[in-house]
Amino acid sequence: MTKTPEKPSTPRTRLPIQERQKLNELETQEWLDSLAFVMADAGDERAARLLEDLDHYAYFHGAPIQFKQNTPYINTIDVEAQPEYPGDVELERKIRNIVRWNAVAMVVKANKASDGIGGHLATYASSAELLEVGFNHFFRGHGAGESRDLVFFQGHASPGVYSRSFLEGRFDAATLDRFRRELSPEGPGLSSYPHPWLMPDYWEFPTVSMGLGPIQAIYQARFIKYLENRGLKPKGDSKVWAFLGDGEMDEPQSIGALRFAAYENLDNIVFVLNANLQRLDGPVRANSKVIQEFEALFRGAGWNVIKVVWDTKWDELLSKDYNGAIVKRFELLVDGESQRYAAFGGKELREKFFNTPELQALIEGWSDADLELLNRGGHDVHKVYAAYESATRHQGSPTVIIARTVKGYALGESAQGRNVAHQVKKLDFHALKDLRTFLELPLTDDQVEHLEYYHPGADSPEVKYALERREALGGFVPARVVNYPVPEVPGAEFYEEYARGSGERQVSTTMAMVQVLSKLLRDKNIGKYVVPIVPDEARTFGMDALVPRIGIYSPRGQTYTPVDSGSLMAYKEAKDGQMLEEGITEDGAMASFIAAGTAYAVHGVPTIPFYVYYSMFGMQRIGDLVWAAADQRTKGFLVGATAGRTTLAGEGLQHQDGNSMLQAYVVPNLRVYDPAFAYEIAVIVEEGIREMYVDGKDVFYYITVENENYVQLPMPQENREAVVQGILKGLYRLKRSEKGGKLQAQILASGPSMVAAQEAVTLLEGYGVAADLWSVTSYKALHQDALEVQRENMLHPLAEPKTSYVAQQLSRENAPGVLISVSDYVKLGADGLNGHLDRKLWTLGTDGFGRSEAREELRDFFEVDAKHIVVMTLYALLRDKKIKPDVVQKALTDFGIDPERLSPVQR
Repeated sequence: MTKTPEKPSTPRTRLPIQERQKLNELETQEWLDSLAFVMADAGDERAARLLEDLDHYAYFHGAPIQFKQNTPYINTIDVEAQPEYPGDVELERKIRNIVRWNAVAMVVKANKASDGIGGHLATYASSAELLEVGFNHFFRGHGAGESRDLVFFQGHASPGVYSRSFLEGRFDAATLDRFRRELSPEGPGLSSYPHPWLMPDYWEFPTVSMGLGPIQAIYQARFIKYLENRGLKPKGDSKVWAFLGDGEMDEPQSIGALRFAAYENLDNIVFVLNANLQRLDGPVRANSKVIQEFEALFRGAGWNVIKVVWDTKWDELLSKDYNGAIVKRFELLVDGESQRYAAFGGKELREKFFNTPELQALIEGWSDADLELLNRGGHDVHKVYAAYESATRHQGSPTVIIARTVKGYALGESAQGRNVAHQVKKLDFHALKDLRTFLELPLTDDQVEHLEYYHPGADSPEVKYALERREALGGFVPARVVNYPVPEVPGAEFYEEYARGSGERQVSTTMAMVQVLSKLLRDKNIGKYVVPIVPDEARTFGMDALVPRIGIYSPRGQTYTPVDSGSLMAYKEAKDGQMLEEGITEDGAMASFIAAGTAYAVHGVPTIPFYVYYSMFGMQRIGDLVWAAADQRTKGFLVGATAGRTTLAGEGLQHQDGNSMLQAYVVPNLRVYDPAFAYEIAVIVEEGIREMYVDGKDVFYYITVENENYVQLPMPQENREAVVQGILKGLYRLKRSEKGGKLQAQILASGPSMVAAQEAVTLLEGYGVAADLWSVTSYKALHQDALEVQRENMLHPLAEPKTSYVAQQLSRENAPGVLISVSDYVKLGADGLNGHLDRKLWTLGTDGFGRSEAREELRDFFEVDAKHIVVMTLYALLRDKKIKPDVVQKALTDFGIDPERLSPVQR
């Protein structure tokens, strides 16, 4: 074994500066010659290991070596390592040109027909080669089975994807004419961006909301591994391709999960970062090089980085640049300067880039036209193919390909490399003619002026080649195919135990939900499909008991002995673990929810996610991802735990949730429930699983649960079917008053407000008021039904008017007296019913900021406790002229309520 040499005790004798410089140069050359010999004799891997050993030795002995996360500003893959291009280069160029033209024609024509309809030209112009190399050689369709790829397309490039589908025969010219005209009476149109809700047989993943594509792609790649390791999906060789913009990487979601992807060894994901150096308004990093920034970011996070910076024409110069002058000039380049070369061409490049005698000598004899051919690597299919091929072979870590392109490439002076490129929707006649000439298309000036699409015909070599390549790769991409085995789900008897209530035992609805989830996990039919997801809050939500039973998923398994080993609640990680414990990342957990909730369509596996999270850190923090989930037709249950403004004692302003009901309301296909009892949760979960996975409806559920312990009442036995229907429709009568009398009231309560409402019913008896108690499980369901009935009546004025469910239930005949609503959420949710009832609904809610306090004090502060319910009821009776003002005043005095104190909103 070779002994590591000792560090010299003293440095060599100091020489005069000129001699020392010559000696240093000679010594450097000797080291380089030695390294060259090792590379030639033992190979690159041995040379790399030797350098690593030298690095370790130098560090150990104190040599100040600066750590660098960047490699030189050149292509990662050397020209000699490039594989031979497998396709027909010329035919593929013609296909790209056709697709480019039709993408431009589609957007420009749409804006001529309807000024301001929008669309984007420059993004696809920059990414055509990146996408076409994928379409022709890499993107595997559904026919590839378990090895089919998932592709997250850059949203603004959608015109190019539509244009390719037109060439393939998937769309006709009339469909292209309906770009962004989805309400056209002539037929369905093309959505602005990738939207599965609007094009459910075409798009799979919505990506145009910046930053959501990258994080979703990472968690989709992780979920593939999860399904495979749990045996729910056969192992394959699929890749997740995510096409991103360089400006998009400023979004926190774009980079927030990079280290996670490396930790999980997600070698099944490839980011293709289209570095056209330009965001919407101008350069991404005008004063530096954004590609180098990204390289450092991804390398530091543990990714395999492949840079595609310069095209083949640059190789000619680099091959004769013996002194490294061009590479040194590359290092001095900044992106703002690069954009000038893209915009102004060869003359600018000659004057500003080749600005030394050494550099000028390299281009001696070159014309400005020759310099125009010096392009960026992302527009060279040979360079792009080499990067893709290397990425698909790489193992052990995720890969990012950073490809340098020109925004608005080939679009002429109005767009190419210009700051305004992103906003360009139209090209004038001269620019269109120039584009036609550049693309070498057989279109007349008249055809150009009328923006005619070009299709070479179904029997043309271009179309045949494109279709042959797609057939070889497993079919069309993008394509969304829904085909999954309908699971056998448990019926009502499965949930019967929850209908019996908790007796005298006090239980929170959070624990009731966990018990339902635990029972579902044990079910022999659907238990394997249930995917519990938590963002590092399992113990908070009482889910820690599930951990030793089902395990937390980890691709590494458990390589250590946990500190609680041997206990019943031992921490357990496993390769086939069922729970996804995501750490403190609500975005990441939501991305997992989307991956699990779309697996029925993406993988044909009907997994049922239950994402349990701190309710205040749900809708308002991950609202954009919730909207993306809706667009993707995600299924599953979002469970907002520790919900309500006053149920979470002590936690204060940022933790207490009084908002999520409203935030969830705006998502069109999200069912929203705020149950008060365990049996209500059971009914909702049973209906949700059946509706989503058996009936196949594209909805998902938001259920709030809270951590306050109280007696869980049994389900009312009288007319039980009506109770079940009431729970699902949003309202049912929980208790009818046994007292008679002139003064009557209907108290509507939901979630954690139910306890105070029950107490208020009793207190009202002391003021001679008989009150019925109603459980409101969903103000959204009630309001939407009322709106639908209102619309139906408006559109059919001659027909007998219909009555909404809530109007029937709360009519004066069925529910006499005043109507009072109390919830632990802002008043506006319940206020939506006003105008749909035969009298006013008086509402109590928790508008305002939370406080660090106990529940009793919080409910007094927000005026939603029993005494305030009583006062509001009496005031409503006063306004109804059923009682005198002094009765209300007496109640204020009885309860010690200060009428002069500021409202919660003002404090």
